[in-house]
Amino acid sequence: MSTPHADDHGTPDRAPADAVESIVPMIPIVLPIVGGVLIFLLAFIAVSMA
Repeated sequence: MSTPHADDHGTPDRAPADAVESIVPMIPIVLPIVGGVLIFLLAFIAVSMA
């Protein structure tokens, strides 16, 4: 009978990428854009209600 190899356990070579870690580098770009859009939408709502 043969002995099993240590690398035959079905584990991947590297861990899958975390979703949060892939988004974090984009925060300095996305956050000001979303903030600007939010301010524009709030101003549009305020003008339309006046």
